Amino acid sequence: MKNFLFALILLAYAGTSTANQDSDFLGAREAFQSGNAKLLDDYAKRLQRHVLWPYVEYYQLRMTLRTVDSAQIRSFLTRYDGDLVADRLRSDWLKVLGKNQQWPLFETEYALLANKDTELLCYHYQHRLHKRDTTTLTGARSIWFTPSSLPDSCTPVFQALIFSKQITPEDIWRRIRSALEEGQTGVATHVNRYLPSHEALNSADLNNAAKNPQRYLESLKQKIQTRSDREIVLFALLRLLRNDTDQAYKHWLKIKNQLTASDRSYFLARLGHRAAMRHDPRALDWFREAQNTPNPYPASDTVLAWQVRAALRGANWNEVLKTIDRMSPAEQHTDTWRYWKARALKAKGKPLDANQIFIPLSEEHSFYGQLAREELGTVLSIAEKTYRASNSEVSAMERKPGIQRALAFSRMNLRTEAQREWSWTTRNFSDAELLAAAEVAKRQGLYDRAINTANRTLSQHDFNLRFLSPHRTALKKVLQQHELDEAWVYGLIRQESRFIADIKSHAGAAGLMQLMPATAEWVAKQLGIANFRQHLVVDVNTNLQLGTYYLKHVLRTLDNQPLLASAAYNAGPGRARRWRDNTVPLEGAIYAETIPFNETRDYVKKVLENSIYYAKVLDHGHDAPLLKERLGVVRAAK
Repeated sequence: MKNFLFALILLAYAGTSTANQDSDFLGAREAFQSGNAKLLDDYAKRLQRHVLWPYVEYYQLRMTLRTVDSAQIRSFLTRYDGDLVADRLRSDWLKVLGKNQQWPLFETEYALLANKDTELLCYHYQHRLHKRDTTTLTGARSIWFTPSSLPDSCTPVFQALIFSKQITPEDIWRRIRSALEEGQTGVATHVNRYLPSHEALNSADLNNAAKNPQRYLESLKQKIQTRSDREIVLFALLRLLRNDTDQAYKHWLKIKNQLTASDRSYFLARLGHRAAMRHDPRALDWFREAQNTPNPYPASDTVLAWQVRAALRGANWNEVLKTIDRMSPAEQHTDTWRYWKARALKAKGKPLDANQIFIPLSEEHSFYGQLAREELGTVLSIAEKTYRASNSEVSAMERKPGIQRALAFSRMNLRTEAQREWSWTTRNFSDAELLAAAEVAKRQGLYDRAINTANRTLSQHDFNLRFLSPHRTALKKVLQQHELDEAWVYGLIRQESRFIADIKSHAGAAGLMQLMPATAEWVAKQLGIANFRQHLVVDVNTNLQLGTYYLKHVLRTLDNQPLLASAAYNAGPGRARRWRDNTVPLEGAIYAETIPFNETRDYVKKVLENSIYYAKVLDHGHDAPLLKERLGVVRAAK
């Protein structure tokens, strides 16, 4: 009995000691962030045995990086070689070396860096310039065409490329156009400095077009003469097009003859793109007109993707095939376009050609991999590929320093740092190691880490880890009240929160089922919950009660279709209704693929794909619906 009490006392002491050390670490981190070196040193004296001591050292070195002796930095990099904290310090140090043009040291350390960002890449190109090596500068051209702003370290590189004519005036205009297309007027104005003053954008006209594109276009009359005029006109048209297809098209008809053939092709493709996103039946005609214009402007994969989607809505399989073939090789190889190419071939009476695509695609664990499997007449089978990490493998994984650091960050609710450390530590793991790490995360209640890590396996899988089912007792209770499908609801929660009970999104959604404050309050009123307060949303039982009620509500009001209800849960019921076709029923997979919001389109696919796997993992039997059955057919809006 005495031994037992002594063990309890030791355990309590260890817990208190850990809590105190964690508190000191948080204080050290805050001191670093506020630039208080003396306070950081005070905390450091008490933290030398803490699992996150390497980060305390990093904080100290980082604060003195511009003056500290390089021998101290090298000592740190050697002691923590292979760890994330060493790569972070090396990256920080390289930026100081690059700024000071200490090229021999920069070259040595740059070769050892794992995470190379654009700022460092441009310093690397600066170094090549310093050595009068222009052969590698060709790679810098790809950076040039970025529509967003770039680090100052890139400026000397671009100036050299422009001087050597590896970036031409046409390249400068291309970047200006891509920046304006993204609404990055500041970037366009910055890049404009590389043009001769008599050829450059007219800043006053650009500002007017940005403030009121319609008024700017109405004031034009016949003054479209220079390249600057044409680019600003196209910018104004695109600004209008964001909100109103018809207004933009009306102005386009008035001025199109004053533009070049390439400019007309460029705008028509974007007119088709926006129209396709709005499910406007005119979209395909505009895409074709853009393509058939003399000297057509090169179509991006994004534009071509929406041309395919418009063709899918119109059941035009010839257009689907032709447009996919125009995509870049990398885009064509994605599971999305392989599936739809195979479907187009099947629709055109070429089943053997279609099956050559369906068969390898069916081996992939994805939304379209599952649909390909069903096209071949097979069903999902996961049991024979299950791999379970042994207790000894899990114990060995728990002892890895990187895993211990990630768990310590999680314990202190420093999720970003925890995720970075975890991702770095597991980046080169084998399948067996990934599954052992996933099991560690699961036992610690870090369900998001468990799922995301198990998801990365290539040949050995544990689908019980990929598709965790925590809180099952609590969930079953509310599912019975609303008669909801367990596999579908689990699939939705997995996508919403990865089962992190207290997570909050940037938009304000909270809890397992990510309820917005207004939605939670409305549901609480419907359920007659007295004295409801928003902080209750992160309580597991309360969140499941509110979330399942709302999910049942949208399901009931949207034809009892999980596809539409999933779209509504993410983007709102009104949008889910508007995305239907006005006149004809739509195959559910086509409805899902043509959702105009990237986030919602991906969300809906993931939720329904998840539901198929959950039906297997939760052993719902052979009567569980197939993915095509879950997708169904979406009736016409009218």
